[in-house]
Amino acid sequence: MVEQLAFKKLNSLYSSEEIFEFLSSLEVISDTIASGALQRISEVEVDDNGLKNPKGVLENKVFRALCFQFESESSKLSNTGLLSAVQALIKLRIDPQSALMANLLSEAEERLGKGQFTVKNLCAFGESLLELEGPSCATLEQIVNHLQEKDMEKWSPKEMIVVYKMLQVTVRGKERYQDFLNRLNSVTLTIVSQLSPKFTSVILNSLVVLHQTQAVPLVTALCKHSVKHIPYFTGDELANVLEAFLYFRHREKVFTEALETYVPKSIFTMHPQMVSKVMQYCCQMMILSKPIFDAAAADFISNADTFTTEQIAEYIVPFGALNYVPPSAASLFRKLETVLHARFHHFQPHTLVNLLHSCVLIQRYPVNFLPKIFSPYFLQRLQAQPPGLDRTVTSQLTQLFLTVTLECPFYEGPKLLLKYQVKGFLTPHSSLDFHLLKRVKTGLLYLLKKRIYFASEVSTPYFYAVDIEIKLDEEGFVLPATQCEEVHRRIALCVDGRNRFCINSRSLLGEEAIKQRHLRLLGYEVVQIPFYEIESLQNCRKMAQYLHKKIFPHAYGLGC
Repeated sequence: MVEQLAFKKLNSLYSSEEIFEFLSSLEVISDTIASGALQRISEVEVDDNGLKNPKGVLENKVFRALCFQFESESSKLSNTGLLSAVQALIKLRIDPQSALMANLLSEAEERLGKGQFTVKNLCAFGESLLELEGPSCATLEQIVNHLQEKDMEKWSPKEMIVVYKMLQVTVRGKERYQDFLNRLNSVTLTIVSQLSPKFTSVILNSLVVLHQTQAVPLVTALCKHSVKHIPYFTGDELANVLEAFLYFRHREKVFTEALETYVPKSIFTMHPQMVSKVMQYCCQMMILSKPIFDAAAADFISNADTFTTEQIAEYIVPFGALNYVPPSAASLFRKLETVLHARFHHFQPHTLVNLLHSCVLIQRYPVNFLPKIFSPYFLQRLQAQPPGLDRTVTSQLTQLFLTVTLECPFYEGPKLLLKYQVKGFLTPHSSLDFHLLKRVKTGLLYLLKKRIYFASEVSTPYFYAVDIEIKLDEEGFVLPATQCEEVHRRIALCVDGRNRFCINSRSLLGEEAIKQRHLRLLGYEVVQIPFYEIESLQNCRKMAQYLHKKIFPHAYGLGC
């Protein structure tokens, strides 16, 4: 009862002076009260920058007496008193090499070796070691080995969090811990609904670090649970959650909807790095969220001068990737141009290319900056920095050059030298839906009667590959695909599966939109065959009828 009253009093004190005065009034100070006092001092005197009043705390005679008591009587301390003191002294930035800390840590390791610690003790000791710079993996492994023998169904959520953190340090590819992890994941699944925002974030981060791709039920439950915490996550916590969504390629409609509610309301108080992470999440998951993008555009217009160059790119690139022009586009790209003029040389070369390439995807032409991009000096810088002039970068440069050639005839600046141009743009294998393509080819065969009248996956002289090409003569008759003479019209069929669109949307991704735009400018008649128009066609005849109307709307008698 005395200790309970003492702890109640300690928790009502808000400065080290008050705590030292209170301790001076006590006739006897047990190790539990002493360690509790140190804990309270660390709570009221330590902030993000460290100890607020080092001299007033560390040189105080009561504090020194407490430290002497712990150092000289370490073997007599209770487990709770010992480990609480270690935790508090670490928070107070006491030198880990000091005699005091060495004694306490040595005593804790000795008791660990003798198996004298409970689960609560093991987790407290593990948490302290994680706090120290360069934690002893050998000791942490010893703690984990002891924990494997305990009944984890009785563990508290906090204890489970500490275990996940320890495993991040100790596992490092050691398969012998996977069975333990599987059990931990299964038990964690049963308490997901009890987890705070912080604990939810920590566990998701641990699952990423530990590559727990098989823990699908737990990942799914945590992602769903995170929805209600969105307004309460700190910036770092939300970043961990978004990183987990990306790592596990998990989409949750209600999570996106919650972000769409939270971000526009909080955009001007959110850290730019947090907004960047949200935009990265939308971009990589192909989620075109107009509320989020419009809010990010407004934030960029107001605050871009304070952003890092990486943040500037992370705000803007998703607009091009997902082919979205916000209502504030005029102000947005005017601001971007101003920032680029002021800070052009601050950008990393690859960041600049990625940024300017994303602009042309949505018909925003950075003609004032292309002479610098195509200059030998800039290209040498690109080549010198990893990943150098790889296929992705040269494809972006070539597409920038093709864009100004086709869409900006007034551009008179330097050209991109032939040696930096690719012969054909990279088309991700996953972007072509081969099942859909096969159905369209079958329908075309039914319609045109012979396979010679169309070609598929055709490489053109203009860098792009065409899904299906049909050639017509001057009178509109279909020519064999191999014929090169008397070709009057070329029809490019773009068989656009779901993976060429933003998720749950009929909006083409930027890469596909620019391709179709350029094919038209290069003389092709582009006919889009989107998945949402043909998925419901049940047989070959219906597909042929559809293709007839799409490709030859004014022709009759083609076998349908």
